[in-house]
Amino acid sequence: MAKNFLEVFPSLNIAEPLKELLALTEVEKVTSTRDRSSIRVYVKSPRLIHKQNIYDLEKGIKNQLFPDKQVTVKIQEKYRLSGQYTPEKLLKMYKDSLLLELKHYSIIEYTMFRKAQVAFEKENLMTLTVEDTMVNRDRTGELKRVLEKVFTERCGLPVEVQFAFVPSLGGERRKQLEQKIEREAQAIYWKNHKEELAAMGGFSSEGLEGQELLKQTSGQKEAFMGKPEDSAPWDMLMAQAASGDIGGEDTAVLAVSSGMDAGKAGESGAGNGANAGQKGGGRPQLNKGRKGWGHNKDNGFGEDKKFSVKRSNNPDVLYGRDFDDDFLDIETIDGEIGEVTLRGQVLTCENRELRSGKFILTFDITDFTDTITAKMFIRPEIFEEVKAVIQKGMFLKIKGVTTIDKFDGELTLGSIVGIKKGEDFTSKRIDSSIEKRVELHCHTKMSDMDGVSEVKDIIKRAKKWGMSSIAVTDHGCVQAFPDANHALDKGDSFKVIYGVEGYLVDDTKQLVEHSRGQSFKDSYVVFDIETTGFSPLKNRIIEIGAVKVVDGVITDRFSSFVNPDVPIPFDIEKLTGINDAMVLPSPKIDVVLPQFLEFVGDSALVAHNAGFDVSFISHNAEELGLAFEPTVLDTVSLARLLLPNLNRFKLDTVAKALNISLQNHHRAVDDAGATAEIFTAFIKMLRGRDIEDLDQLNGLSAMDAQTIMKLPTSHVIILAKNDIGRVNLYRLVSWSHLDYFSRRPRIPKSILNAHREGLIIGSACEAGELYQALLRGAPDAEISRLVNFYDYLEIQPLGNNAFMLRDEKSTVKTKEDLIEINKKIVDLGTQFGKLVCATCDVHFLDPQDEVYRRIIMAGQGFKDSDDQAPLYLRTTEEMLEEFAYLGPDKSYEVVVTNTRKISEMCEKIAPVRPDKCPPVIPDSDKTLTKICYDRAHEMYGENLPKIVVDRLERELHSIITNGFAVMYIIAQKLVWKSNEDGYLVGSRGSVGSSFVATMSGITEVNPLSPHYHCPKCRYYDFDSEEVKGFSGMAGCDMPDKACPVCGTPLEKDGFDIPFETFLGFKGDKEPDIDLNFSGEYQSKAHDYTEVIFGKGQTFRAGTIGTLADKTAFGYVKKYYEERGTRKRNCEINRIVQGCVGVRRTTGQHPGGIIVLPLGEEIYSFTPVQHPANDMTTSTVTTHFDYHSIDHNLLKLDILGHDDPTMIRMLQDLIGLDPVKDIPLDSPEVMSLFQDTSALGITPDDIGGCPLGALGVPEFGTDFAMQMLLDTKPKYFSDLVRIAGLAHGTDVWLGNAQTLIQEGKATIQTAICTRDDIMVYLIARGMEQGLSFTIMESVRKGKGLKPEWEAEMTAHGVPDWYIWSCKKIKYMFPKAHAAAYVMMAWRIAYCKIFYPLAYYAAFFSIRASAFSYEIMCQGRDKLEYYLADYKKRADTLSKKEQDTLRDMRIVQEMYARGFEFMPLDIYRAKARSFQIIDGRLMPSLSSIDGLGEKAADAVVDAVKDGPFLSVEDFSSRTRVNGTICALMADLGLLKDLPQSNQLSLFDL
Repeated sequence: MAKNFLEVFPSLNIAEPLKELLALTEVEKVTSTRDRSSIRVYVKSPRLIHKQNIYDLEKGIKNQLFPDKQVTVKIQEKYRLSGQYTPEKLLKMYKDSLLLELKHYSIIEYTMFRKAQVAFEKENLMTLTVEDTMVNRDRTGELKRVLEKVFTERCGLPVEVQFAFVPSLGGERRKQLEQKIEREAQAIYWKNHKEELAAMGGFSSEGLEGQELLKQTSGQKEAFMGKPEDSAPWDMLMAQAASGDIGGEDTAVLAVSSGMDAGKAGESGAGNGANAGQKGGGRPQLNKGRKGWGHNKDNGFGEDKKFSVKRSNNPDVLYGRDFDDDFLDIETIDGEIGEVTLRGQVLTCENRELRSGKFILTFDITDFTDTITAKMFIRPEIFEEVKAVIQKGMFLKIKGVTTIDKFDGELTLGSIVGIKKGEDFTSKRIDSSIEKRVELHCHTKMSDMDGVSEVKDIIKRAKKWGMSSIAVTDHGCVQAFPDANHALDKGDSFKVIYGVEGYLVDDTKQLVEHSRGQSFKDSYVVFDIETTGFSPLKNRIIEIGAVKVVDGVITDRFSSFVNPDVPIPFDIEKLTGINDAMVLPSPKIDVVLPQFLEFVGDSALVAHNAGFDVSFISHNAEELGLAFEPTVLDTVSLARLLLPNLNRFKLDTVAKALNISLQNHHRAVDDAGATAEIFTAFIKMLRGRDIEDLDQLNGLSAMDAQTIMKLPTSHVIILAKNDIGRVNLYRLVSWSHLDYFSRRPRIPKSILNAHREGLIIGSACEAGELYQALLRGAPDAEISRLVNFYDYLEIQPLGNNAFMLRDEKSTVKTKEDLIEINKKIVDLGTQFGKLVCATCDVHFLDPQDEVYRRIIMAGQGFKDSDDQAPLYLRTTEEMLEEFAYLGPDKSYEVVVTNTRKISEMCEKIAPVRPDKCPPVIPDSDKTLTKICYDRAHEMYGENLPKIVVDRLERELHSIITNGFAVMYIIAQKLVWKSNEDGYLVGSRGSVGSSFVATMSGITEVNPLSPHYHCPKCRYYDFDSEEVKGFSGMAGCDMPDKACPVCGTPLEKDGFDIPFETFLGFKGDKEPDIDLNFSGEYQSKAHDYTEVIFGKGQTFRAGTIGTLADKTAFGYVKKYYEERGTRKRNCEINRIVQGCVGVRRTTGQHPGGIIVLPLGEEIYSFTPVQHPANDMTTSTVTTHFDYHSIDHNLLKLDILGHDDPTMIRMLQDLIGLDPVKDIPLDSPEVMSLFQDTSALGITPDDIGGCPLGALGVPEFGTDFAMQMLLDTKPKYFSDLVRIAGLAHGTDVWLGNAQTLIQEGKATIQTAICTRDDIMVYLIARGMEQGLSFTIMESVRKGKGLKPEWEAEMTAHGVPDWYIWSCKKIKYMFPKAHAAAYVMMAWRIAYCKIFYPLAYYAAFFSIRASAFSYEIMCQGRDKLEYYLADYKKRADTLSKKEQDTLRDMRIVQEMYARGFEFMPLDIYRAKARSFQIIDGRLMPSLSSIDGLGEKAADAVVDAVKDGPFLSVEDFSSRTRVNGTICALMADLGLLKDLPQSNQLSLFDL
């Protein structure tokens, strides 16, 4: 007795769509062989099941139910099909499945059937027309048997199969193939036996014949005679067999040698295919060629062979011996298989010295099938020579032994026998057409997680191929434009066409189509249809239901099934409940449609998603010659207007919103009834707005932003013709991000129309409006409207849209369907006079690059990521071949002529304006001059020192003549405003090199040489011998001195920093004024810029977040793990490099403000957007990365920093003026950097820390303290130099540290800051400009040119100094270091003299991991945790490392005799520690798990009175139960009962 399939196999894990199909399937019986090695399952189904699903089921049953048994599972299916099926209809629906089955059965029958023309002369007679070949005639009987068996026995539709023959087209070609195969067979034999043949006198490789034959077998083989990819291999194999010259095993070998896959050769039944795969090109025999190395040859060893790098005279040999073995693909290496020969490109190359004195050279080599690491252990005598011959990027052949590395467990290549030069075997596609095409649709890495090619690489390739231009059209953004522009050299004739693939929203549609001014009292027919699919051209109507509504009342109904004359697909039956049996007795559309149109009469039509329903009626009416021009209303559009708060507008959603019952959804008559009720409800709502007819309703068609954000989007290509178009493009991109962003940036069609001057609009890809309209069979009127909107139409290669063939719901079923759509677009172009352009829709550069996009898409959860479309950049020839079906003339027109015409319409423009546009502040130069001289007179008296006047005049001249005065005035206004509001500002960068910046109050750092000046009588001393002795140091290093004129203590100033570090010797280097505002004040400073420049004139500097190495590594690793494939780390790293740099998101610079001059429009420079497209924020950033536009728009760096915040808190706690009241020459502060004595403790009290610098900015880390110990600073200027060393890269470690330890330099003479280099070289007599250039090169890590080294040596610069310059990667400016140290010094001063205030400020502001539970429970508990953390120092997480740092400060505080007081929830502050009764009360946020928002909530709740219980505390503060329990355990909720309820015992 038959049972349901799911009952028989209840535990089988099956994909959901197939599961639904199997729910209808019965198992008639299950049989097995005696030895249980084979199981057969006999099933019967009323629905066709694709053979691939049958194969998957067989595999699933075997793997899931019999995982450990050697058993084969075979499913035998039978179908009981409905009366709708005929043999012809069955073939149409079942042909793909049948082809797959034949392919598994026999490649010959498969190819015969695939190529055959099929016709049904009678219902039960199938005629197959095939080529008249010997093979075909031989196999017709078997194909006939198979087909008749499938149709008759499996499907119950008896059919007779007969054959007709047409002459073969390939007779001559077949002979040529046979001759070529024979020649190649001889060549292979001769190549393998040339020595024996030469000895016999039968062959000479020197002869012409021998050379030609050997040439034929070397390198990659081309396809025979340009053989098409889709031709089957059996032709060749049968030809070989027929010739009688080649036997079974050799046949398979030949197949491989000729470029065929060995496995396929085996499939074709041509003999020992499996063995041949190993013996031929798939895997050469191991150790082949080892015997007889150097046989009868002089290896060139000489007498001393011991340390030779090369052991061959062959110039191609780079290392070791010569070899001539066949190479393996790296992906075929599956373990330690012994000695192998590989070829590939070197990806990375690293080396290190071992303790034994030998060196290990490690390099990754890839052949692009996989990657492997090679390791060589090399004697020191030959290391440099070996290292020199293996360079990153070179191609090699290498022979060695595969071994598992004992350190990392990876398979590596070791025991290297030989390394030879290799050829670049990667595909070298070139464009050899005389006239090149232009690519008009190209994505870069800036297309969100989609494109994977760098724009510069794309442009480089287009130029290499000789193309004149290329368009850059990323999805929704234009962020690749600046890099595209930088990819061109000055004067380059190549043109970049700047564009975007936008997301278009059609907001121009009327609410009512063909309105005739009908009143709502008139007659309306609300209808719905059910169909077999989505295309009116390819699918059929199966039901029509309608109701007539007059004056808002339902008056009549219409309902009828329609016999579609084709079987109803399973998913439609599942959706609607309508099956073949229900429609078979019904009339066909030619009967039902006239009846329906008669029912409609003059009524207006109403439907939900009316475009779909009306398109089917319209198409069928046209087919039947029936007039159909109705007025149409769409309740979806009405719902968007009247129910704007809905996010979706499906029928059931709208019905639910209006409380309308919807039963039997997806049945036409019921859906029509519900839609009618929705329509009548909408009429009432419209009448409430005084809308009484359809013309008035159309007046409401204009959409607001919220509606546009809910509409579906289509792709559109927008190209800028000129600068007007560029600005309009930037407007569109900006508004799409600012006003209409919802999951993607949307461009309303009405806005595009209004700003299309200077733009060219293209119809884009299959996601474009036009392509989608053709897919759904839209009426001609709609097609006409769409075509007229575009300037050119786009068609793409068939592979781009092949994904539709895999979609069962798609109306596109075959490759021919795709061709027809492209041909239709070409015809539309001709009909409407529009250019049609063929584009690639480039997402990666070369075919093999698809792996990067595949992995990125898989990482985002795309299920079809493994089915990548061929979206690579194609040559002109490749595109002409792709569109050959259009004919030679038309294909050339769409590929070459038209794309060049579009290119010629576009001018060569720059994406970013080249001119400088600083903001204008009237009289800024005069204002700056006055401010500076006023301050100078205030400091130095009426008669200014010559050094002051000279420096001011020199700087002001450079600043004013180069237009930089406005920058100084802006910075001055911001700093003065911050100081006025009580917040100190620290300067960053080299601005402290400018004396004008000091005099205008921008920076505290005085760059003049050290000097004294009197605050009372204005006496000054720049020139005394005592003062000159401190040249290059700091004023505060000098001894205290009284004024010789009035006796007042003199002020000590100056850091001796040259102005040229800031603006260069010509004074024209772009200034960069960076300011460190308090983190608390930063947002106010940003707001103040708007006050200075006016609303709408300032924008936050935008940034672009791209896929980083670590994230990309995770994507790649996860991808292969999910697919059960293990990849070596070196291969993962190779693929990672192709994924890195793809755009993920956008953001904002932490402090960058871009200033737009008055009178300018931001769209002239850059589009704008919200950071990360956050529509909830009012912040607007530049769309371009700020680096791209900072050369022509002013960028201010208004950064937030902890030091000014800490200084402000200290000022509030102790009342000191940090500038006036804290001396920079305090010996106590200096002693902190030498020992702990100033703190009154010993190193033993604080865990052995020898210095008191813990918690002092710049100097509190172990790294910085070790520098202090090594350098033993004595002066403030020494600290400045140490700060420079600490912030540089490769300036201290392995550089200055080594020089100081070796005694070659001291802290005073070593290179510590960038200024040191320029000052030192000038002092050595070198030219000033060259000294500046060398400083700039060294500070950026670019090193020294040979001619510079020669010049330095000539001027007596010691070798150690040159060595040091060459090691440096990045250097800090002295002014920046000085500003940082001044801030740190003030905080250190408070640490000594105001310890509680210091600790309160530190824990409030700088302690990021303070824990009340660990740190405030007394010294003993702290010491316990400290010991535990130190024991685990090497394995601590980042958070634990921060906690350890804070614990050490707490330990110091306890050691100095200070304590915490228990936290009182009624008195504690949310974030700030307080000094109460000589102790510190921690903040609420110091409780683990209680965040700052929760702490704020507690503080707010306290204002409402005491808490009644823990329950009351939790509900009022929103603090969760876990944190409440912790607080209770810590005694912070003492005396609070658990609940508000009183018990009997409380009374």
